[in-house]
Amino acid sequence: MWAAATVGSNNAAGYQLATGLPVMAVGGFNGTDPAPTLERFQRHVAEGKIRYFLGTGMGGFGGGRTGAGGSDDAARIAAWVQENFTAATVGGVTVFDLTRR
Repeated sequence: MWAAATVGSNNAAGYQLATGLPVMAVGGFNGTDPAPTLERFQRHVAEGKIRYFLGTGMGGFGGGRTGAGGSDDAARIAAWVQENFTAATVGGVTVFDLTRR
């Protein structure tokens, strides 16, 4: 179970260190690894395993840059979250509560 998910391990590590809670690094180190897939992420959300999705700052969600041969799963996940959940800004961070549509 994760308290939150965000694109990239640097973002996830910062939140995890600040809170002491588990944070999923969507897309791995720079958001281009195919983990998790959109389908797996959706399943985790449906099962209540991820509470929040956190934006990566500067109004964007980052990740999914496929120009270097990476996966676009992180970008697909971020787009799905934006399309299906309501954003709130908390301390300058865009936060989506994945338990409320």
